[in-house]
Amino acid sequence: MLDKVIHWSLRNRLIVLIASGLLLVFGSYTAARMPVDVFPDLTAPTVTVLTEAHGMAPQEVETLVTFPVETAVNGATGVRRVRSSTSQGISIVWVEFDWGTDIFQARQIVNEKLQLVTGTLPAGVPPPVLAPISSIMGEIMLIGITGEPHVSPIEMRTVADWTLRRRLLAVPGVSQVVPIGGEVKQYQVLVSPASLRAFGVTLEEVLRAAEGSNVNASGGVFMDRGQEYLIRGVGRVQGADDIASTVVTIRGGVPVLIGDVAEVQIGAASKLGEGSIDASPAVVMSIQKQPATNTLELTERIDATLAEIQATLPDGMTINRGVFRQAEFIETSVDNVIEALRDGAILVVIILFLFLWSFRTTFISVLAIPLSLVVAIFALKGLGITINTMTLGGMAIAIGALVDDAVIDVENVFRRLRENRHLPPGEQKPALDVIFLASKEIRASIVTATFIICLVFVPLFFLSGVEGRMLRPLGIAYIVSILASLVVALTLTPALCAYLLPRSKALDGDEESWVARKLKAGYGKVLAPAMRHPKTIIVGAAFVVAAAVASVPFMGRAFLPEFNEGTLVISALTMPGTSLAESNAMGNRIEQILLEHPAVEETARRTGRAELDEHAQGVNAAEIDVRLNLEEYEMDTVLEELRTELTAVPGTQITIGQPIGHRIDHMLSGTRASIAMNLFGPDLYELRNLAEEIRAAAAEVEGTVDLAVEQQADVPQVRIAMNRPAMARYGVTPDHLAEMIDVAFAGEAVSEVLEGQESYDLVVRFDSISRGNLERISNASFDTPVGVQVPLSVLAEVRNDRGPNTISRENVQRKIVIQSNVSGRDVGSVVADIQERVADQVVLPPGYNLEYGGQFESAGEATRTIGLLSLFSLAAVFLLLFLEFGSVKQALLVMVNLPLALVGGIFAVLMTGGVLNIATLVGFITLFGIAVRNGILLVSHYNHLLAEGVPLHEAVSRGSMERLNPVLMTALSAGLALIPLAIAGNEPGNEIQSPMAIVVLGGLLTAVVLNMVVVPALFLRYGIDKRAPAKAGEHAHQELELETV
Repeated sequence: MLDKVIHWSLRNRLIVLIASGLLLVFGSYTAARMPVDVFPDLTAPTVTVLTEAHGMAPQEVETLVTFPVETAVNGATGVRRVRSSTSQGISIVWVEFDWGTDIFQARQIVNEKLQLVTGTLPAGVPPPVLAPISSIMGEIMLIGITGEPHVSPIEMRTVADWTLRRRLLAVPGVSQVVPIGGEVKQYQVLVSPASLRAFGVTLEEVLRAAEGSNVNASGGVFMDRGQEYLIRGVGRVQGADDIASTVVTIRGGVPVLIGDVAEVQIGAASKLGEGSIDASPAVVMSIQKQPATNTLELTERIDATLAEIQATLPDGMTINRGVFRQAEFIETSVDNVIEALRDGAILVVIILFLFLWSFRTTFISVLAIPLSLVVAIFALKGLGITINTMTLGGMAIAIGALVDDAVIDVENVFRRLRENRHLPPGEQKPALDVIFLASKEIRASIVTATFIICLVFVPLFFLSGVEGRMLRPLGIAYIVSILASLVVALTLTPALCAYLLPRSKALDGDEESWVARKLKAGYGKVLAPAMRHPKTIIVGAAFVVAAAVASVPFMGRAFLPEFNEGTLVISALTMPGTSLAESNAMGNRIEQILLEHPAVEETARRTGRAELDEHAQGVNAAEIDVRLNLEEYEMDTVLEELRTELTAVPGTQITIGQPIGHRIDHMLSGTRASIAMNLFGPDLYELRNLAEEIRAAAAEVEGTVDLAVEQQADVPQVRIAMNRPAMARYGVTPDHLAEMIDVAFAGEAVSEVLEGQESYDLVVRFDSISRGNLERISNASFDTPVGVQVPLSVLAEVRNDRGPNTISRENVQRKIVIQSNVSGRDVGSVVADIQERVADQVVLPPGYNLEYGGQFESAGEATRTIGLLSLFSLAAVFLLLFLEFGSVKQALLVMVNLPLALVGGIFAVLMTGGVLNIATLVGFITLFGIAVRNGILLVSHYNHLLAEGVPLHEAVSRGSMERLNPVLMTALSAGLALIPLAIAGNEPGNEIQSPMAIVVLGGLLTAVVLNMVVVPALFLRYGIDKRAPAKAGEHAHQELELETV
């Protein structure tokens, strides 16, 4: 059938050329319009459940809110893990589903399960809500609103909430905008218990009066003289004076107003967090995108919206857009990969021209590159995959291999045409017959080789988790472009050969290019002794392979290479219980230290938790985004210097990461570090003690940095224990007292005051004189049903206490996390050392267990998957080779290229750090496919010559010399095209492709050198079976009636 394809292409050359031209035009147009991202979507299907538990302590939230929610969702279909974090007044539950689950279906499942929980939650706790859908790459921009000294924090926050946030949420593609910092405006009724007692008014009456102070009424309509009039009762307050003038009750015929018993003011709500830009107060806004949204286009739309808003802002306010912009990393990364792809293509052209020494043959061969790439673009478009560093990386790694099939075809056609030209005129065949037969001669070998290259990539499609999401698009881009290059070699290449080569003057010369002649001369000097002493060659090759394999156990292990994003995320923790003001001062100090470093351009800090945030971060925690300028600095040096400088901040735990790597770590293990040791057990205090022992043991391991125990500790609390006999004497019910305590100290929002389109809470609570320390709380007076006011200390025991600041859980067990990053060593060996130390030094009581998670766990699973499935791939490769050659010996002989390629790949890894990761494993997969092609070219040509009656020794010698050019051209084009990727490993976007390129480059060097010596030696000794002549020459002289050129 493939012969008919070649035949049809030669007969319909013009149609093939026009179709190829149209494909290039439409492919280029499609590529220009495709969405661009930094990575494929790496997000595990996760539903985040948020439940606000107004003012409740963490242990109460855990028991009354978190546990029921966890129990409800745990049995849901497809749930693989349930994690939760419980803090003061909030419960956050992350429900993680199996990879591949549709996120909308997952949300529907969780929503249905939550219906069972809503009725069981405590009174006053609103129903759980689902956080908006976002992705691991979802936070695409951080912006800040800064103001001059005369601009108040309330003004900045008001603009952020009611101008920026609203406008940004209206931009298509934005899923969430989370502001933090400034002060939230609030109308406050600060009640004085002394005034209540003086006027004989209860707190509950003030509460109801405030609630009723802000209402409108509908009076219906009436008709007058044919006109309809709407009756509006407007009672909404216009300011604080209106609230103060509202009547609470009548005493002695005199109205008592809210202003008589309370101070009414506009103030700031209680803050959960602070924001800062460059160590100056600011409102920091995190902008998150919806999944499958084009980040670059969305960033442009956001920029345009922000430019419009900036023009309307009050004087003294500025929008800072440069803190963190994922678009910059995307553009830099994609540009770097495209640059490597371009440089690789240029190197391929140079290599081909040096060997072929003909513009025409070089042009025909190189045309396979753009055509194969546009076919890959169409495939990505059809599968809904974006252009990203992974898909571009797949194409960049394939760039040299894309010309291989075309090169083999063109070289054979050119050689056969030149041989035909030098025959006597009467014996010369028509040019089209020669082109057809020359293409047919190598057709089987290039088809088999291409299918083998695709086959070895199959294990990538069985990877799960982050690595599967990341590498599958790379595999798709690689395989589709390689298959497209095969189609080009069977259709366009023969057609162009028919147009351009028969009249080429280069056919008249009998000499090859200077490079080819020199290489053949040198190769002849090596080949002859190798064929005389095959045993020596085979033993030497076996020794080299054994040495390479023996070095593998000493290599390090890692999950993915470190990214170079040009931005850092620094997590700073101080002791739990630290006030927001103290934590903010600590954050300012850290920012100042960072800004003193010459590589740091800008910082943005978020301390505590934003009101809309789905991260239960206490006020003792800060997250600082740092933008770097690395033009004159190395990332590793900057990290080391910053770690050293930040040790000057006492009482803090500092963890340094990068935005995307930080989020991948968080998704893998729930922590922001590459190693997470999860300790499970029932008792919080025992968990903390054991965690400290584990931390101390891990600290002895070389290479651990940012080692820290999750900040779980007891923080000061005020415990109000109800005295039921005393309450009974005054007729006070627990429900009534609980509500009054909530209103008095936490405050209750009773209404919303409208200012145009903006709304602000109207909150009632005691004034600052009656709260703020233990004595004031004890002496705060409360109304009783018997008509007297009594201090709270009469109705309850008020004392200082301590309780946990946060409680973490996973799969319905309490846990504490010991986390660590790694510096100067690979993750795998560090984890192995930690496990050994912990096993020796820490004894876990019954009911407690330790689990290790993070990057290394994913790396181990991926390695096992690739290793196991590679065995099946190798079996399939052997079957294909057996079908091609009909000989077990020859199939095994071709597969000798695999260990030969392995040698160079292993040595290349050892010379560049000695760490095996997922990227290097994919490099070995790529290498095996390309290396087998060389063996197929040699063995198939030996068989072809033997079928023509050439003696064995001559067939091997002549076949090796004739195949030297195509083997070297394909290997050098595939290898040298990767040099730009290999040497640009530190550039953003090349972090994963560079280790692959290094492995392929090193492996191809040894594979080609050893292949051209070892395979001839092996074929001489073992290659021939006592069987019928090879099939390759059966139709060597067949001619088809084709129109002459």
